[in-house]
Amino acid sequence: MDKWLWQARFFKTRSLASRVVTDGQVRVNAQRVSKAATSVRPGDVLTFAQGARVRVIKIMALGLRRGPASEAQGLFEDLTPDPESGAPELARVGPRPTKRDRRALDAFQDDQGPDA
Repeated sequence: MDKWLWQARFFKTRSLASRVVTDGQVRVNAQRVSKAATSVRPGDVLTFAQGARVRVIKIMALGLRRGPASEAQGLFEDLTPDPESGAPELARVGPRPTKRDRRALDAFQDDQGPDA
């Protein structure tokens, strides 16, 4: 499993993919997996956290190598639901805030109180 996650380019290194699997953060067909050497086959559905989002992936093919991204995209179908419109975006939009912008944001958060 760790090899497939690495070949499909979900993780930069195979050891990072292995660590995620052994920590029990990956599910195959809704069953938690803790062995990196777990076999996967086309049709299996993987669920795992990647950064701030939860990915749901259906395996379409097994890879022979870690090739280019265009080749890796053919290995899976992304079933990840779209984020809800009310959910806050974690990605930064625009340039880095200035010191003045940061002060305004801090003042706004202080005005909202601890319950907000």
